[in-house]
Amino acid sequence: MPILLQVNNLSKEYSGQKIFSGLSFTISEKQKIGVIGRNGAGKSTLFKIISGEEQADNGEIIIHEEANIGYLKQNPDWLDTESALDYLIRHSGRPEWRARQLASKFELDAEKLAQTASGLSGGWRMRLRLTAMLLKEPNLFLLDEPSNYLDLNTQILLEDYLNSYRGSFLIISHDREFLKRTCKETIEISKTGCYHYPGNIEAYLAFKEQKLSTLIKANESLERQQQHWQEFVDRFRYKASKAKQAQAVIRKITKLEAKRITIEHEAGITRIIIPPIARKNNFALKINDLSIGYDNQSIVTNIDFDCRSGEKLAILGLNGSGKTTLIKTLTGKLNPLAGSFRLAANSRLAYHGEEEIAQMNGQEQAGDFLRRMAAADLKTEAVLKMAGDFLFSEENLKKPISVLSGGERSRLLLAGLLLSKPDILILDEPTCHLDFETTEALAGGLHKFNGTVIFASHDRTFASLIATGIVEIKNGQAKRKHEDYEDYVINLEKELAQKRALEKTKLPEIKAELKTNDREKYLANRARQKEIQTLEKDLAKMQAYKTELLEYFLEHYENYRPEKVAELEELKRRIADKEDLWLMLNEENKEN
Repeated sequence: MPILLQVNNLSKEYSGQKIFSGLSFTISEKQKIGVIGRNGAGKSTLFKIISGEEQADNGEIIIHEEANIGYLKQNPDWLDTESALDYLIRHSGRPEWRARQLASKFELDAEKLAQTASGLSGGWRMRLRLTAMLLKEPNLFLLDEPSNYLDLNTQILLEDYLNSYRGSFLIISHDREFLKRTCKETIEISKTGCYHYPGNIEAYLAFKEQKLSTLIKANESLERQQQHWQEFVDRFRYKASKAKQAQAVIRKITKLEAKRITIEHEAGITRIIIPPIARKNNFALKINDLSIGYDNQSIVTNIDFDCRSGEKLAILGLNGSGKTTLIKTLTGKLNPLAGSFRLAANSRLAYHGEEEIAQMNGQEQAGDFLRRMAAADLKTEAVLKMAGDFLFSEENLKKPISVLSGGERSRLLLAGLLLSKPDILILDEPTCHLDFETTEALAGGLHKFNGTVIFASHDRTFASLIATGIVEIKNGQAKRKHEDYEDYVINLEKELAQKRALEKTKLPEIKAELKTNDREKYLANRARQKEIQTLEKDLAKMQAYKTELLEYFLEHYENYRPEKVAELEELKRRIADKEDLWLMLNEENKEN
């Protein structure tokens, strides 16, 4: 297959700190690759270098002529007043019918497309940016955490698109389930290079575990041999009759040491242990006829359900349906519009969300923050263990919070909340800044945690590992679902498949209508362009005649002729009118 991209011995440093080195791999047509690595391994940096946004310190990137690279940038590039549909057409250069067709795959309907792009919520913005990039039909695209902030429906739709896509892609994601469903190969990046495995994430992790086990056993065998020979040396090295043999054995030990395989130990975790709380057997939360929203505008009404102590409740629904609004109401950030809710008596509530991250004291050191947040009965060892579990080294803990990245602050807050021993833990997208190892370790800890967890998360692996109950927000209503998370996903996939099948039957009619509209626009634009060309010719002639009249006045300044003056003034008026018309027609061209 034709090669699209080559990465040769790439390295990158920031302020003298090595991010990665020795990265080398090749991407050919139709390769679908998941890119993994611990936080800080340089995954996003690699994408920025490939796209040209940053430069490598050493090595080279070779992009072949056949490659048409699409990159889902972190920062959008729409205009302030531009509608979502206009953004898609301008960004891609594709006709309106095609823009609407692909947008519909991500449930961007006519109402959403008519809104300004900048006015859409975070999840809908991500859908719009994905659609804009995919409309360009790249044969190699780079997606950096595309599932972040996407609701479950859109993730399923994106997976379907990626599975039917005929080109190549590289995807960074912390969601193992998303990678498993979309990628057939895996690249793991570390500080010392990368490993390209010809299998999906599940196969690679199994291979990696087996490889590690084999290396450990090989080293253990070498150690046993070394120990055996070392005992001989210790016994006989000072006996004259055995000294020569002892020296030979020492050389054997040296050779065995050379065979030892160095195992790269990354900063990793096996599990996160959340301090237990005093067990409660009653309810954690009761909600009665609650209505929520902003500025007296209801988003969800008549919410009525209970949450038992120890339950792990997933809040699911489309972007903008009211998940975060419900969470903010339960945490006291928003007042209810109607109805009520109450937490169990004497409950300690902890909340992890964007607002809480933004409000952290930048002057406080990370380690001091964790010690302050930790429950009084926890020892220093427990605090340091939790810090390490969230990838904070001893050096990191000495830094003020102000110098930490957004992702580091998020992890620090999460670690602090877990140390505070809350009865009720409320989490709004807690995994956005976690790699998948930390995500799954957190899920394992929350699963065993005897407190109550109420959470909204786009990460299916995380949700499936901990959810014991589901509340779905849909069409302004919130209802308990009597099914587990896996069954909920399966039923949602069936529902979306039926919806797509129905839309497919309507597509020819919609396409024909949009093509008709496009043709009418095309004909109008062509007529307007002809009129502009005629105006430009007329203006050129009129300007030339105006020049002649001015030259006449210069040559005959003593012979004043009123009719010539009137002719010049009339000519100026006609030129001004035609220039105004020319400007108006060009503005119409820009709008269409």
